[in-house]
Amino acid sequence: MLPERLTSNSSRAYAEVLKLRLGAARELLQQELVSSPAAPAPLLVANCADFVELLISQDASRYDALVAAQEAHLAALGRAPASALRDYARAEITLHLGLSQLLFKHLVVGGFHLRSGYHQMQAVVKRYPSFAPARKTLGICEFAVGSLPEGYRWLLRLLGLTASVETGLKNLAIAAAQPSDFHTESLIYLTMIRESYYKKPEEGLRLAERLAAQQPNNLLFAYLLMSVNKRQHRGEAALAAYRARPTGPGYLAVPYLHHMAADLLLYQGDYAASERENLAFLREFRGQHYRKDTAFKLYLAAWLGGQPAAVVARYRQQINLPGPTDVEEDNYAQHYYHKAQALHPVLTRARLQIDGGYNRQALATLRSFHATPTTLWRDRIEDPYRRARAYQGLGQLDSAWFYFERTQTVAGPTAPYYFAPQAALQQGYLAQQEGNKPKARECFSKALKYPWHEYKNSTDAKANLALRELR
Repeated sequence: MLPERLTSNSSRAYAEVLKLRLGAARELLQQELVSSPAAPAPLLVANCADFVELLISQDASRYDALVAAQEAHLAALGRAPASALRDYARAEITLHLGLSQLLFKHLVVGGFHLRSGYHQMQAVVKRYPSFAPARKTLGICEFAVGSLPEGYRWLLRLLGLTASVETGLKNLAIAAAQPSDFHTESLIYLTMIRESYYKKPEEGLRLAERLAAQQPNNLLFAYLLMSVNKRQHRGEAALAAYRARPTGPGYLAVPYLHHMAADLLLYQGDYAASERENLAFLREFRGQHYRKDTAFKLYLAAWLGGQPAAVVARYRQQINLPGPTDVEEDNYAQHYYHKAQALHPVLTRARLQIDGGYNRQALATLRSFHATPTTLWRDRIEDPYRRARAYQGLGQLDSAWFYFERTQTVAGPTAPYYFAPQAALQQGYLAQQEGNKPKARECFSKALKYPWHEYKNSTDAKANLALRELR
């Protein structure tokens, strides 16, 4: 028996959702929703459009209407007969609802729906083991739950959620290997997890390049290409993807692309252009996340670009405006503001150049750094760390290892900065690539032992996943 599929019309609408052309998707679904109001396929795709809009726009003025629509979709599905697609759609929409509520800080009801949707999806996979889309979503949930840092285990216990990373990856791999309406989505999730957490950059780059080439009118795929290149410190390629992205009134506005472009231009040293892109982000974005990070980047652009002191001070002060710090970048910006320690211009320029993949320029920049008796401890630690990352980017791994070691020596075991734990993490990856499992295990374990720092959650998550892979 063939797996249940979307209707041809709903499938076309889903393709438009993936392109972030939500108006076109909703137009395609309109008649089908009227003629078949309890049909799972159009209800599921309509909900995907609503969820994507809320997730990307984070527009509080749309929250009530879009959450009410999700609840209406669930009510309509309750009138449909049980089937793999019906049960999957109900679980998927429940998860969408929970995530939407959590995004807007409705923690109790959001946690309830997240737990309910997770358990529903487990039941769908158990009842319909060959239905690939359910394995896709369950795999993502299992990976997310299994990879949460120790500090969040209390939340999982409270919600009654248990999962293993290995089971999640297995379910994602099964979904990505089978043809289904959601095959591309499954492949993206699996490949991006392997690229981000398991140091498989070539897989991510190949997939992103292939998808963008196949569908140059797909804004999501353009974002994917830009994002992977940015993470892999390929600044020029990421900017090229940004400039080649499809635009027009038919696409959902994605202000975050401006923020990403601003980072890339900051790496290049084009401070005026970086400032323009970040100001565009602040004008267009309706949400609260990344605003502190944006203010910090505006401050850097003004400071490094030699703008008047009043402008520099104004941007710095914007970091401290009320707003959430649950995104690591915002947390880093807020921590910098409260720490009130001046950044070193040489180290800051080098950091930005390395982030963009301009490693030779970074090493040239670092030649002008000279520690003195008054140099901050933070800067003494950062100097060898930046050299290590530049040499790592150039493939000069012996030099990288030396400077990673030097970073940890200068920092000692208690420095409240991310340089030493990141150095240990990177050494673990280098040892793993060399096939030296005992050394890799030692380095990853060391990365976990450092006390609080700005990126502890993500560093610990990566170190824990790497240790599991070494078993």
